[in-house]
Amino acid sequence: QDPYYRFNDLNYRWISLDNWTYSKEFKIPFDHSKWQKVILIFEGIDTVTKILLNNVTLGKTDNMFNRYSFDITGVVRDVNSIELRFQSAVLYAAEQSKAHTGYQVPPNCPPLVQKGECHVNFIRKEQCSFSWDWGPSFPTQGIWKDVRIEAYNICHLNYFTFSPTYDSTSHEWNLEIQSSFDVVSSKPVGGQVVVAIPKLQTQRTYSIELQPGERIVELLVKIDKNVSVENWWPHGHGNQMGYNMTILFKLDGDLNIEKSAKVYFRTVELIEEPIEGSSGLSFYFKINGFPIFLKGSNWIPADSFQDRVTSDLLRLLLQSAVDANMNTLRVWGGGIYEQDEFYELCDQLGIMIWQDFMFACALYPTDQSFMDSVSAEVAYQIRRLKSHPSIIIWSGNNENEAALMMNWYGIPPSDYPTYIKDYVMLYVKNIREVVLAEDSTRPFIASSPTNGAESVAEGWVSHYPHDTHFGDVHYYSYSSDCWNWELFPKARFVSEYGYQSWPSFSTLEKVSSKEDWSFRSKFSLHRQHHEHGNTEMLYQAGLHFRLPQSTDPLRTFRDTIYLTQVVQAQCVKIETEFYRRSRSEIVNGEGHTMGALYWQLNDIWQAPSWASLEYGGKWKMLHYFAQHFFAALLPVGFEDNNVFYVYGVSDLHSDCRLTLTVRVHMWSSLKPVCSRVTKHFVIKPGEAILIYKKPVPSLLRRCSNCTRQSCVVSFYLSTDSKPLGPTNYHFLSSLREAVGLQKAHITALISQQGDTFVFDLETSAVAPFVWLDVGSIPGRFSDNGFLMAEKTRTILFYPWKATSKSELEQSFHVTSLTDIY
Repeated sequence: QDPYYRFNDLNYRWISLDNWTYSKEFKIPFDHSKWQKVILIFEGIDTVTKILLNNVTLGKTDNMFNRYSFDITGVVRDVNSIELRFQSAVLYAAEQSKAHTGYQVPPNCPPLVQKGECHVNFIRKEQCSFSWDWGPSFPTQGIWKDVRIEAYNICHLNYFTFSPTYDSTSHEWNLEIQSSFDVVSSKPVGGQVVVAIPKLQTQRTYSIELQPGERIVELLVKIDKNVSVENWWPHGHGNQMGYNMTILFKLDGDLNIEKSAKVYFRTVELIEEPIEGSSGLSFYFKINGFPIFLKGSNWIPADSFQDRVTSDLLRLLLQSAVDANMNTLRVWGGGIYEQDEFYELCDQLGIMIWQDFMFACALYPTDQSFMDSVSAEVAYQIRRLKSHPSIIIWSGNNENEAALMMNWYGIPPSDYPTYIKDYVMLYVKNIREVVLAEDSTRPFIASSPTNGAESVAEGWVSHYPHDTHFGDVHYYSYSSDCWNWELFPKARFVSEYGYQSWPSFSTLEKVSSKEDWSFRSKFSLHRQHHEHGNTEMLYQAGLHFRLPQSTDPLRTFRDTIYLTQVVQAQCVKIETEFYRRSRSEIVNGEGHTMGALYWQLNDIWQAPSWASLEYGGKWKMLHYFAQHFFAALLPVGFEDNNVFYVYGVSDLHSDCRLTLTVRVHMWSSLKPVCSRVTKHFVIKPGEAILIYKKPVPSLLRRCSNCTRQSCVVSFYLSTDSKPLGPTNYHFLSSLREAVGLQKAHITALISQQGDTFVFDLETSAVAPFVWLDVGSIPGRFSDNGFLMAEKTRTILFYPWKATSKSELEQSFHVTSLTDIY
């Protein structure tokens, strides 16, 4: 069965506890005796194997993230048998842990609620494959990337990689190209290298001579500064211009080796400097010299089985990030270094990547074989990835500085020097050294969260890594009221924060049966891998909403799913808007927030999680909200001491002359009861400023008979009387206290326009959180989860696969808040 169906993560666990052998007989389709060297290359093996060719042991593997190459010249025949003898990753990890007798390297096992396996920190494998608080335990074994045989005479190009660098004194671009050769000729090999970038009128020829053995050739290509070079910009800030480059090696013996690549030119700086009126240091990124607020989310593996992650799925998920106005994803350190196509798509789409190395929520061993394996892994991954402009920072690990210094694992004080020494040895003396040797074009931080330069000053581990005056923070709180913005950290950069919700019924239905469809079923508990997660969702919902009250258990389940999505969307909206409005101000010594990356973008399976995209790519309500709260131009409303404030936030590169329209609506009426337009004001590039301020009592007094409970505020920005950016809203009371809300009868007339479908909606009453759903028909709406405060509204549906009007009509279902009571 589908391994994701119901309880199969437990039913199929035996597979990962067994040792498996992959074997194959194959013929070589050429005369191998005519070649000086024949090599066998594995781009990726997951994970622990002994490899035999024709019963001769070639070697062993123990790192999923490394590339392995074996010289098979003396072993290969016309007809061959190959064997990969895999050892269970679970058993190997347990063995490695047991052999580490000097001291414990915690944590030993994941929390029981995750139903996972132990000692994942002892194996260089996708850390979440042993389970996580949003994902199952499927400790896979197999050949997860390409395998091939290559044969050559004279010499062979192992890899080539490059980095564009900008010389700010001479104002010119250079291209540093590094090529690695295996020279099998017994005498030196001479020749020429021709590098051509036609669109930049650049062609350079170099003479080279390669001595026998492994050789590295480094070239510096100067781009003529009289030629205009167009920079690569993140999404929302400019174009993603790239240039085609060819590199041709014309070597002795009529050997021609040609490679082509896309070259992008951009600079990145991580700015950590003093801020007036605040202790500590800033923490923000400049791209091409321009300060950019990083808006986005965190990326986890899109499936437990990587061969199911197709090009189409990657494009769908990454396009959805851009469609929600994101410009950044953090590739989280408990998953994998993503496939080449992931980074190529990010280059094309303008998505900046914060790239973790694959270490997460654990301490790690530092014995020599482990450290050597990590060095090789990091060097290989940097060479593979550093040419991508999308990657803007390398980060050593996820949460390990915090885990150590906040003592998650109850380490006795007397043992601290040992663990701190190990931490510095792994991330600083090993990983950082490799990064500095391989790539000088990007910043490196040892962990996330970290206090950045302050952590470095404290010996790479800070006594309090969550300090809001330095570096980045991760923030979670499920027991406090998410509508209270005063709880959120006014930090320099927030790289993780979030709330859980359940995925749509149509997503769950595919992996469950009728008896599973209730919030307290065995299945619902089994799928929830975060301790008390289901209870926390209902608690947060109960603070501002009444819980579903149907007597039909299936209806209650569907309504509860809907409500968890409402709550998640609203919580992350309030928190993100707080971070965005904090970019230009210092309050009580805190502020200048320059990044908001919520946890998490995508799902690994069908289960409750923090994601805004469900397994397969369907948008949750949160993702629709992200479209608005990450808009380039945004009005943000909030209250402080009974006064209603609106800030205007701009990510644009030029001044904006605007007005703000503030409207008050009664829950009982589809016509606004009053409306006010401000005078003109200007928002400068990259600024968040106060544009409106009114005590709530006086705002309501002007509007006939309005109370906090009976009315809601909406507001939007305009230029020359044309609305610009999203209409935002502010609730004056909890919705469970709302007065005048009526059951909304909402109808939709569906028509087709080209590849798009038009939904003409009409409502009988004001409806909060209007949710349009077409079941499992793939696609997304232009907006969803919205407040419908007018009688009619037109929404578009963009299908991802061919569908029809009749199919949409049959699947269409609309829910708004009053439907669940």
